Parts: sequence; structure tokens; C-alpha cells
Amino acid sequence: MSKDDENINWYVVNTYAGQENRVKENLEKRIKTMGLEDSLFQVVVAEETETEFKNGKEIKKTHNLFSGYILVQMRMTDEAWYIVRNTPGVTGFIGSSGKGAKPFPVAQDEIDAVLSRLGKGPEVVNIDFEPGDKVEVISGTLKGNVLPVLAIDKENKKATVPVYMLGKENETEIDFADLKKVEE
Repeated sequence: MSKDDENINWYVVNTYAGQENRVKENLEKRIKTMGLEDSLFQVVVAEETETEFKNGKEIKKTHNLFSGYILVQMRMTDEAWYIVRNTPGVTGFIGSSGKGAKPFPVAQDEIDAVLSRLGKGPEVVNIDFEPGDKVEVISGTLKGNVLPVLAIDKENKKATVPVYMLGKENETEIDFADLKKVEE
């Protein structure tokens, strides 16, 4: 059968918090070793990468959107349901009343919203300065200058600062990684 089969849905699986990636790896190994590729298709840990700039250093952090949960695309067969439930670190399915009842699938539009956020969403960027703050340029031709921040472009990870050349003020953009907030 094809992946377009109407019996294939997404389910939310409860795991121990902090164990989401380990459960994903264990489940993917079990799918391969038990030959369940025709029942279990995708295992997703909903994580976003967040970039912070502090003291001129770029720090990337991974942030789990749903701590203690993973998303599993599967055809709900007795065997697939059993394999997922009995994967180490799995505590159950969301939408199941227990007592042997199979869970309800998640609506496709809800899954589409999560998947698009993971694959196409803008990267979250945090910096420790904002317009009006003073920053020191820590590298490049303007190194050592202390300048006020005029504007911030998080999408391109740049700050606009004034530069004085030949008695005239001009604006230029500098990468966040080349700036450090000056504590006043």
C-alpha cells in the first residue's frame, strides 16, 4: 500500500521528558529490525534551533516545542501499536483512554502547522542589545568603536549603527557576532 493510504495518520506519543531523541532513535531502529516500514513511516521530535548572541558570541540552542512528546506517522495496526507502546522510554499515546483502546489520530491540519514550523519557520534569534543600546565592535575595520544601535535586522543577523567618515554620518550594518553590548 502507498503512503497516501487513508488509514495512515499522525499520533502523539508520550515519552519521558528529555528522552524524546533517544525514543526516536530506538523506535527507528525497531522499525528497521522488525521490518515495519509499511506500518510506521516517520518519527518526529518537534525541535527548533534558537540562536543567541551574547558578548559577540553566537550560541545555538535546540528548543523542544513539546517536551515529553514525539509525533509518529503510522498505519494503526495491532503490531505497530504494540511496537510503539513497548519502545523503551514510551509511556503511552495521547488520545487513548487506556484499557487496550487505540488512540485517536491528530488532525492533519494541526500536524501540517507543526511540520511547517519545523521546516520552514524563521529561526529564533536572541541578542542582548536593542536599538538605543551602545555596542562595541569587536572585529573588522571598526574594531574598538563604541556605537549606538539604530536598528536591528534579526532575519539577516545584523545591526545598523552610525559611522562617521569625513565629518559625515553614514549608517552601516554589522553582523551580530561582531558586536558586544557595552554595559553603562
